[in-house]
Amino acid sequence: MVLLTIDLIAKSRSNFKKKRGLSFPEYLRTLTHLHFSSRSIEDIVSLQVSTLAISFWAFAVICLTFKFCCQGDLSMCRNLTVLYLYDNQITHICNLGFASNLTHLYMQNNNITHIDNLGNLQKLSKLYLGGNKIAVVEGLETLCELKELHLENQRLAPGEKLLLDPTTLLSLAESLCVLNINNNNIDEIRDLSVLKELQHFSAAGNRLYDMEELEDVFYHWPQLLQMDLSGNPVCKKNKYRDRLIIAVRNLEVLDGSKINELTRQFLVNWKASREAKKNKNNTHWMAGSFPCPVTNDFNACHGACPGHICSHANVRAAAVPRGTKMKESCGRTSHLWRGLVTHLQSSSCLRQTSKSTKISTHAGRTLLLPVV
Repeated sequence: MVLLTIDLIAKSRSNFKKKRGLSFPEYLRTLTHLHFSSRSIEDIVSLQVSTLAISFWAFAVICLTFKFCCQGDLSMCRNLTVLYLYDNQITHICNLGFASNLTHLYMQNNNITHIDNLGNLQKLSKLYLGGNKIAVVEGLETLCELKELHLENQRLAPGEKLLLDPTTLLSLAESLCVLNINNNNIDEIRDLSVLKELQHFSAAGNRLYDMEELEDVFYHWPQLLQMDLSGNPVCKKNKYRDRLIIAVRNLEVLDGSKINELTRQFLVNWKASREAKKNKNNTHWMAGSFPCPVTNDFNACHGACPGHICSHANVRAAAVPRGTKMKESCGRTSHLWRGLVTHLQSSSCLRQTSKSTKISTHAGRTLLLPVV
């Protein structure tokens, strides 16, 4: 078993040789970066060095070459800011409390199943945990300065998807700018809407399909500049790219392709024109609705057509042959009749009876009105 210990650091003497004149403890205090990727490391051990913990040869090297007095441990690396531990065999995140000044932690492609023991790393700004076996993202509540979180390509069991704890997400809402959750079988991201400072979002190769949900979430991300959703079912939806460009006004890159500002402005203007036309049509329809309040007495209809009496007889007399355009006595087109029908059918004052009155419209349809 390979462990990350002072012994392992002592054996990596290349950097130490560049700083001659320093004792080994002094050298440890000057360390800001540690590179221990692809070393088959399985665990991180924070133990004092002793003759029982290392081989006789390594102990001799430490004592004679580095003038080390056997009193140190990993806590001497108090100025460490960047730690590279990717491509190892680590199963648990532990014993990192000594690195209270750590800002970058690279632990991708290990065998980690849970995120824990990071409470002391309150200065951590970038955390790389891709390619592990993490099923639930939690345990990051104290990392108030975390700006980048990389969780792509988790090796999950068949049918399992990556879950993000809402409490953890809420704790990252004010700081997180970059989130990578590629290839994790994720099918919805509604809980991510709290990440209002997000600028780069990658969720490629998942199972996102609901366009309306995406538009709603992205509305809460006004700072978003780059996004990658390639490989999701939603990408096959009609006008997928156009709708996202409209939904995210500051987006610069979508699925690896830059967004032309002229294209964005055209789409925004097109949507505004479409909505204005829709509102105008709704207003016109409401203005053309039947103007009279509906009562139990058909003869009480007055308003735009003074003197016209809407009796049962007059209504039946309005029937015309199929294909003939119907003209009302007051000169209105057939939309008045449609307004009448709508008001009569929706009015709470009408009671359903076995009797009904037939109205034939200009389109050849027959409508039944209840007789009160």
